[in-house]
Amino acid sequence: MADQVAAMCDQLVKAVNVIMDAETSQIYRLEALKFCEEFKETSSLCVPCGLQLADKAQPAVVRHFGLQILEHIIKFRWNDMQQQEKVHLKESAMQLLSNGTHSILDEESHIKDALSRIVVEMIKREWPQHWPDMLKEMETLTSQGEAQTELVMLILLRLAEDVITFQTLPTQRRRDIQQTLTQNMESIFTFMMGILQINVEDYCKLKGSPENELQVRKAHCRVAVATLNTLAGYIDWVSLVYITSRNCHLLEILCLLLSEPELQLEAAECLLIAMSRKGKLEERKPFMLLFDDVAIQYILSAAQAVEVVERRYIFLKRLCQVLCALGGQLCSLVGSDVEAEVPANLSKYMEALLAFTTHSSQFLKSSTMATWGALFRHEALSKDAVVVEMAVKFLRASMTNLVKAGFPSRDNNPSCKYSRVDFDSDEDFNSFFNSFRAQQGEVLRSACRIVPLEAFRIGAEWLQYQITSPIDTGDTASKTAEGLCSLLSPSVVQWDAMTVFMECMVSQIIKSVDEENLPIDQSMELLQAVLNYDTKDPLILSCVLTNVSALFPLAIHRPRFLPQVLIKLFKAVTFEIDHEPKAPWTRAVKNVRRHACSSIIKICRDYPQYMLPCFEMFYNHVKELFSSGVTLTHMEKCALMEALVLISNQFKDYEKQKAFVDELMASVVAEWTSNEIRHVLWNPDTFLSFIGADKVVTEQSEDADTAAINRGRLSFCLYAILAVVKRAHWPADLEEAKAGGFVVGYTPAGAPMYRNPCTAQFLILLPNLLALIRTHNSLFLPENMARLSETFSRAHEIMDSEKKVVLGLSHHLLDIYDSPVCKTMIERMQGFFCTLYDNCYQILGSAGVSMQQDFYNIDKLAEGIAGSAFVSLDHVPDHRLPLCKLYISLTSVRLFLRQLVLSCPQEYYESLLCPLLGPLFGYMLQRLNMRWQVINQRTSINQVTQEMLEEQVVRLLTREVLELLTVTCISRKVSEPAANKEEMDGKMQSVSPAQPTEELTELGKCLLKHENLYMSLLTLSFTSLSWKDATNCHRTASLVCWTLLRQVVAGNLLTEAVTWFFTSVLRGLQVHGQHEVCSSTLSQLAMLIYENLVRVTVASDDHQIPNVCVISGLEALDQYDHRLMDPSAQKFGEKRRPRNQFDQEKTVGKLIAGTVGKALCQQFRKEVHIRNLPSLFKKPKPDKDIVNSEPLGLAALFSPENDAL
Repeated sequence: MADQVAAMCDQLVKAVNVIMDAETSQIYRLEALKFCEEFKETSSLCVPCGLQLADKAQPAVVRHFGLQILEHIIKFRWNDMQQQEKVHLKESAMQLLSNGTHSILDEESHIKDALSRIVVEMIKREWPQHWPDMLKEMETLTSQGEAQTELVMLILLRLAEDVITFQTLPTQRRRDIQQTLTQNMESIFTFMMGILQINVEDYCKLKGSPENELQVRKAHCRVAVATLNTLAGYIDWVSLVYITSRNCHLLEILCLLLSEPELQLEAAECLLIAMSRKGKLEERKPFMLLFDDVAIQYILSAAQAVEVVERRYIFLKRLCQVLCALGGQLCSLVGSDVEAEVPANLSKYMEALLAFTTHSSQFLKSSTMATWGALFRHEALSKDAVVVEMAVKFLRASMTNLVKAGFPSRDNNPSCKYSRVDFDSDEDFNSFFNSFRAQQGEVLRSACRIVPLEAFRIGAEWLQYQITSPIDTGDTASKTAEGLCSLLSPSVVQWDAMTVFMECMVSQIIKSVDEENLPIDQSMELLQAVLNYDTKDPLILSCVLTNVSALFPLAIHRPRFLPQVLIKLFKAVTFEIDHEPKAPWTRAVKNVRRHACSSIIKICRDYPQYMLPCFEMFYNHVKELFSSGVTLTHMEKCALMEALVLISNQFKDYEKQKAFVDELMASVVAEWTSNEIRHVLWNPDTFLSFIGADKVVTEQSEDADTAAINRGRLSFCLYAILAVVKRAHWPADLEEAKAGGFVVGYTPAGAPMYRNPCTAQFLILLPNLLALIRTHNSLFLPENMARLSETFSRAHEIMDSEKKVVLGLSHHLLDIYDSPVCKTMIERMQGFFCTLYDNCYQILGSAGVSMQQDFYNIDKLAEGIAGSAFVSLDHVPDHRLPLCKLYISLTSVRLFLRQLVLSCPQEYYESLLCPLLGPLFGYMLQRLNMRWQVINQRTSINQVTQEMLEEQVVRLLTREVLELLTVTCISRKVSEPAANKEEMDGKMQSVSPAQPTEELTELGKCLLKHENLYMSLLTLSFTSLSWKDATNCHRTASLVCWTLLRQVVAGNLLTEAVTWFFTSVLRGLQVHGQHEVCSSTLSQLAMLIYENLVRVTVASDDHQIPNVCVISGLEALDQYDHRLMDPSAQKFGEKRRPRNQFDQEKTVGKLIAGTVGKALCQQFRKEVHIRNLPSLFKKPKPDKDIVNSEPLGLAALFSPENDAL
């Protein structure tokens, strides 16, 4: 036997060396690996060989393999071992703990980890029932030296992680071990605290000791670190009594350890976990002791002089989190029922928090934001004088924190060295800072509510300072024009930060300060200074415009300033940099012009009554701009028209508004209805020729200029139509609408029917609009695709910039704004097609909302839409990507039909929506099914980017279609279950798919009357469950499927149909079962279908259930059926069937466990089986029938003769 073991060990050592040798060929390495794995699985010599290889005389890599063998034996063969073999292995393991390792400083960490895993695996299988003295044995081990003490701590930590944190045991074993740990927690905590104190004291005594005692000091330090790590594993879940006992003695020790450089990180981790604990407020009240001077002083002292060294910086982050968690406890306790008082030294705590907020690290600053927000929003604390004073200091600090500085690639700010630790690239930092600034904005608004007038003074000072400061371009000046700034120029980042402050501040003082106390005069001085400020730098001018918009709500109290505001904005609409007129604009210049247009529209939308006196001046200026030679894009012209329409709504006179719209749109109507344009819009050949898509052109050719002008004519018409249709409206007040002639009648329900001043114009324009949509769809026919010239052969493909958006790839920060917008011919054509299609459907969608009955009364509207929007769908591609949104094939799904459904009056459901939605859902079911089949059949990816792009587009199209179905049929009376990536990866309680009957909308009820349409909706919903989109699966299963299917529960569905519905859910489980949120939702859906349909319709037919359903066998299924059908099968007091979510999942989970899919990483894992031991804590139930035993006294309780009560 010994010879066999020795020979096998020699072979295993050779195999391990082959595996670990970098020079070994792949073939030999695989052979050696196969030999080792087969040995672990089959050999009877595993235990003796493992023990021999684990001997400390062996090299570390061999020892580790020996310990792996022993762990494998325990995990996978323990249940088959004889009792004496188990005892031998346990004693051998304890022997290894006792003397099988080198000293604590010399032993490899992975050896300690492997050895602790072996012991924990045995504990999980045998403790406490078969190993009652385990804790005593561990305590005895600690007396043998530091190495053994550290191993014991590792064992206790891993045990807590496996049982409590990761819960890798069967329920009963986990419960037994957890309850035993809890029962012994006082002794365990006392034991760990004793170890910690002894080693910390010995460690501190040896400070400054001679060199020969340095090793001893390090050993004590190592044990203290291990003990702190173990404490961290227990503090998270033990009763708060152990943490706060002896006047928070544990927390006191941890605060003291913050001053020890080699222990402070682990101590901070423990403090953070303790301070983050939830629980009863009265149990958390002792945490307020940490607000005394000593504890806060320790925290502040520990935070001083921390260099940018990784471990020290991590410690500083933890310390900041401790301080923030302490603030969270303060906000929970103060003002609650436990009557915790505001700490006397709150100012010292706030100063400590402010110190982190003003630290150079952007990450540390961001970590404090949630705590500041909680303090400023707290009902009691926000009124405290200390917090009010600190709010002012926070506002001052924000002047620095809002400045975007600290890019890791640069070295112009103290934040840069910290950013190089925290961020991989400038793009990562930029993304983080945008989120951080949004956080700051929320907290700023809260602080401004506390000290509004002081906030105004700070903002006014900052704005005045920026106006008087010279422009500093820095070392990152613009590449396109001398003397201009880039995004990272000092002046730009300062203006940008100040602008954010002003936006947050002004919005809050308007809400927080009474009108008579508003600083109107001071704000008008500011506004005048901003209006007088003149700059040719587009980035700074954009900030100036934002400040004008921010101050405008105050300007309405001084109407004389309004014309000056308009003049400033008009000037920005035509902004250009003084250089060659033919040079293309940079992105920054285009953004200034768009910004000015947006500001004008926003002002006219939000304050039209104040703009009405300026209408004539506005209108005359627009006419002058249009007739002059000033270069305006079509979008800019239409933005100005849109603003005019918004102001004209204040006429509140139908005839006057109609006359204005007629005048404004006269040229557009003439152009759009001309014979030339009509011929172009109705004929694909002529259309392609008109826009130049069938010609081979270059940038300099005359054909290119002519085609660009023609495209511009069409674009301008569509932009103008959209602006008027979207904005023209009647007065919101019914009496004003009546007086103005807008009300033309009332519906049967008594609601007023209005007429829109743009209706007449729209009805004239509609035929050509529908023709354009039909023609555009026809462009994808093969014969029209063949007509595209070589120059524009890719005109219908996705642009490269848009691919980046879909795939989540970012642009370089500076390239976006600093380079001229030089588009190629093909990019211009692609952009034209996208915006053309987009605008057509936006017009149709807005028409229903704006015109209501006037739109829905249009003769043969359903036929007109179906004959244009739904033509040639088989040839329309799956993408439409203008700007940053994804518009997919059938843009109508997103832009038009959703609005049509939501705004359509009920009386038009049958005549309009049913004829449109029925064919659409049927078609989309076929189309999406085909697309997903293609994706599922791919066995390899050749063109990675292209196939990823196609799959993502199909995924987004699927979500849009199912979203339309949900909007159409499901009433949103309950909170919608979210399903984002984090929820998919983590655990989340899902919403039951069982929805009340009212959850079906009136439109849904109407659609369900049509059998074919109803079947399309059901088929689409249930088929989508197995498409590879977990978000869509969860959403559809929880909101849609059962709500639709329950409508036919009382009917007589065919057995095949019921089987198909049930199988579709199981198929969804097979695809998405690895996501817990999907698994839970689908399991509930499966239970509802089984109980209400399968059991009744299918099971009655001799259990002819599909094979996939009978995973647990017919016997388990019969027991479940019996429990559902026979109430007497339950004991007295038991619910008739499991009602709560846990019981549902548990019951159904056993029946369909075989269908639930697993993640790829789980599919080939070998299962670990841990047997349950006789329970220690389960009380035996009385073996008698309560109902038939002695009288219960219930009759006497309600007896009128019983006076004893």
